[in-house]
Amino acid sequence: MTAFPPLDQFLDPVALAIVAGGTLLATLLRHPLADIGRALAALRTLPRRRFDGDALLGQLAALDRIARRQGVVALDRTVVADADLADAVTAIVDGQLPAAIVEGLNRAQSLRIERHVAAADVWAGMAEAAPAMGLIGTLIGLASMFATLRDPAAIGSAMAIALLATLYGALFGNLFALPIAHRLRTNARTEATERARLEAPLAALAAREAPRRAVTLANVA
Repeated sequence: MTAFPPLDQFLDPVALAIVAGGTLLATLLRHPLADIGRALAALRTLPRRRFDGDALLGQLAALDRIARRQGVVALDRTVVADADLADAVTAIVDGQLPAAIVEGLNRAQSLRIERHVAAADVWAGMAEAAPAMGLIGTLIGLASMFATLRDPAAIGSAMAIALLATLYGALFGNLFALPIAHRLRTNARTEATERARLEAPLAALAAREAPRRAVTLANVA
């Protein structure tokens, strides 16, 4: 059985610099710095479980019970960690109609999707650029090899650059950047689907409480 070659044979700083530097430069030219920052920050979300709306629906059910027993104004004293749910509850307390509540949720959802898509696009762009940079490294290595054909000692290093640049680009693009882009897009779709489950109960709460809120304010006046 043929032994696996030593790992140091797969390390070449010049090939790595060509692929990494070229991919970074292409990313900086393609995307705004804000999107690149979001793409890097999104790495923290990958180990987390996919978004599940059950917890928010449970909290919303509890808020609904509080509103039934103590009135919608009592919701002002509740602590809601999720920003979208908190904004919707505040709007309900203010007496906004169901259509306005749904519109606010959809607006927040659209902004979130734009951020998620921007982050995923950065990683998808890196997955596209890395193999191309590997090809450029291969051409540089071949050009160097043909320029040093009279020096056998230099041919090996030039050939290493040519082959390893292609390897680095393919590995980074297909085993790192592209899977991250797919994971981010999948997580974004899941979160959008789960958050859509909040619209109906929040609209129902607003529809029930808006008239009661109006009557309460009229009585106070």
